[in-house]
Amino acid sequence: MKRLISRTALGLAVAALAVGGLATTAQAAPATADGGDPTLTDVYIWATDVNLRQQPTTDSPRLAVRSQWWADALCQKQGQTVHDPAVGTNNWWTAVMEFSGSDIAWVNNLYIRGGEKIAGVPDC
Repeated sequence: MKRLISRTALGLAVAALAVGGLATTAQAAPATADGGDPTLTDVYIWATDVNLRQQPTTDSPRLAVRSQWWADALCQKQGQTVHDPAVGTNNWWTAVMEFSGSDIAWVNNLYIRGGEKIAGVPDC
């Protein structure tokens, strides 16, 4: 049921974006590797004070900071390698939304429960 509600909200957000109803910072969902619609998967950002970025690089503008937070994941891809002495190193990033239809932000997979590459999240 949650997935149906999420997809319905995503469709409404796309329609609103088409008529200019969303903030100008909204981005279109990245296309998946097979060209289909991205599948939303719940992911958990387990760390505190995690930066959500506009692109999968630490040089990209920070859109938000979240701690111990659930998000809808659209897809994941390789980006800038991030090294955190306390956690490790990873170059996989996941595109997430706070709730379906919200702006898209990127989080390095170091801070998402699930390992280097998150199972169930398609490649972009």
